[in-house]
Amino acid sequence: MEGAGLNALTKKKPTMPRQVTIHRKTNETDIRLKLNLDGHGKARIGTGIRFFDHMLDLVARHGAFDLFVDARGDLDVDQHHTVEDVGIALGEAVQQALGSKRGILRAGYFLMPMDETLAAAAVDLGGRPFCVVTANIAAKRVGDFQVELMEDFFQGFAQAAKANVHLRALYGRSSHHQVEAIFKAFARALRFAVSRDKRLRQVLPSTKGLL
Repeated sequence: MEGAGLNALTKKKPTMPRQVTIHRKTNETDIRLKLNLDGHGKARIGTGIRFFDHMLDLVARHGAFDLFVDARGDLDVDQHHTVEDVGIALGEAVQQALGSKRGILRAGYFLMPMDETLAAAAVDLGGRPFCVVTANIAAKRVGDFQVELMEDFFQGFAQAAKANVHLRALYGRSSHHQVEAIFKAFARALRFAVSRDKRLRQVLPSTKGLL
């Protein structure tokens, strides 16, 4: 009986899944997004911008997230609203899925090589939104994607997730490789940041007591 009682006391509580569904609708976009932070890299993405779909697929795979995105925007006007609002929706999803943020690593960084290109990413989910993207990319478009909107996507994410996001393409020849390496580095940095720390399961990763 004593052994049974001890087993009952030491039995771990089941971990709650960190998943959320977001519906963001404006006069410019209608976005449905589902995110599971503890997924297996599965994705189903549809934004109307094929290269952007590919980048979001990379975020899911390299972040080990399950990600569903159905975005309908005024692409006949411009890609800007769709790209930025998807970033905002993803940031909102991360913020909500993390809940109290107790037990997470909070910050993560990654260096991502891709052939001749090297990209760096650092993410801190510390409650203070700020985004810096440094990349000297020659092409105006990669595939059907307007390259300048990459920064708008990450700015939207940082604001909604209340995160510091710093991204840089250190060097590279191919514009395609530079953009892709940045998205991959971001995904892997975010994967570390949202990961749970088993030793600090109930501890908030901040000395301020608030994130």
